[in-house]
Amino acid sequence: MDICLITGSAGLIGSEAVEFLSDKFDVVVGIDNNMRQEFFGVSASTLWNQKRLQEKIKNYIHYSVDIRDDKAVEKIFQQYASDIKLIIHTAAQPSHDWAANDPYTDFSVNANGTLVLLENTRKYAKNAVFIFTSTNKVYGDTPNVLPLVELETRWELDTSHAYYKCGIDESMSIDQSKHSLFGASKVAADILVQEYGKYFDMHTAVFRGGCLTGPNHSGTKLHGFLSYLMKCALSGEHYTVFGYKGKQVRDNIHSYDLVNMFWNFYQNPRCGEVYNAGGGRHSNCSMQEAIALCETIVGKKMNYSYSEDNRIGDHIWWISDVSKFQCHYPQWDYSYRVEDILHQIFISMKERI
Repeated sequence: MDICLITGSAGLIGSEAVEFLSDKFDVVVGIDNNMRQEFFGVSASTLWNQKRLQEKIKNYIHYSVDIRDDKAVEKIFQQYASDIKLIIHTAAQPSHDWAANDPYTDFSVNANGTLVLLENTRKYAKNAVFIFTSTNKVYGDTPNVLPLVELETRWELDTSHAYYKCGIDESMSIDQSKHSLFGASKVAADILVQEYGKYFDMHTAVFRGGCLTGPNHSGTKLHGFLSYLMKCALSGEHYTVFGYKGKQVRDNIHSYDLVNMFWNFYQNPRCGEVYNAGGGRHSNCSMQEAIALCETIVGKKMNYSYSEDNRIGDHIWWISDVSKFQCHYPQWDYSYRVEDILHQIFISMKERI
């Protein structure tokens, strides 16, 4: 029997992975205790998505377990043991604003929880592929030293810079920068995943995401850029743009495209590999451009204001260079652009609110 184990299985990437992989494995085991509601409130609850998966995916088994609970996690690994062929670890505290208010919980979830999963993988399913959803925040605010040019609706990298054509690659240093406490806890997990791959010769991979998004995102004020923006566009709820004249740029990757990266890696895995994983030059937008797109899709003006105070450690310009991954896995390519993503979020959200 072939089993795929997914943490954060009711979240954006986890639920996409459940659906994508349900016909590729005999059983998909999900671990998710809805801590997103604890982090961000009832409006961010993922229970609706858990219920949807349990009703739709017949070979899906759900466990409401905290990934920091070593004994509970170990029981799951012991039950399925060598049948586990793939672990996709997406569970996390995902907000750098939230982390500053409770560093202990942030670090224990992001770093200690990852260690619990890695060690149980090593003990009970060492030959499995272990994929970790990391973040571009591991680079801290180093991207902000890049030479940027102010355009009408966005900041853009100077055309003479090496990163201009494809974006920021994995050679950028993660040292000597301000990460936010969230970024620091994800760095710890990121390095752990690499180390288990290289030290124990395990098939592990780190995917450093840009803005991960899609129609199943439970977007909230502190996390879920495009999802929360569309939520405000639909509801009329006030939205605040923080700093950089609203011209800060993010690349946006659809959850399907990211999970498809995972699937390609699984079929030909490496040990302790690292990949930047975002929308790249294919799918990106500034805050101003995203607001304009939402207004066009919804058909009305948004209720928003501007604050000069940017978020600590926030990026002014981020576009991921995914060419390393595409070199290793040339069959992979994007399926969605930011416009497609926002249309999907709009349709999904209209059904839920």
